[in-house]
Amino acid sequence: MRAIIADTTPLYALSDPDDQYHQQAQTDLQQINEAKLSIILPYPIYLETHKLILQRLGIQQALQFARDIQQSTNLINARDDDYQAAVRLMERFPDQTITIFDAVTAILVQQMQVPVWTYDYHFDIMSVTVWRT
Repeated sequence: MRAIIADTTPLYALSDPDDQYHQQAQTDLQQINEAKLSIILPYPIYLETHKLILQRLGIQQALQFARDIQQSTNLINARDDDYQAAVRLMERFPDQTITIFDAVTAILVQQMQVPVWTYDYHFDIMSVTVWRT
């Protein structure tokens, strides 16, 4: 399966027309669709993105996001040992504000050997393969 793992930054940007990455996210999504890449979404990223949309854009957009995700992505769960590996990964970068969301996603990217679709520089710091157009 040709796929990418989605991070919060482009997903949020797609929902918020005022986001600095909104246009880039729309262009990227079009290219992802044209390339027939499957979008894999870890549950922690799904939850983080929903919370941001709910807090910043309101209930209706948060509900629309939830409906859209269920139809357009493959949701996956991380395992307990993935969270433990994520903590070890964060410990390697004590001077960075890497979230558990990002660290778990990085672990899944490494395991699945697919790139992450993100605009977050922390993935470059963690030496994770980033999907770029």
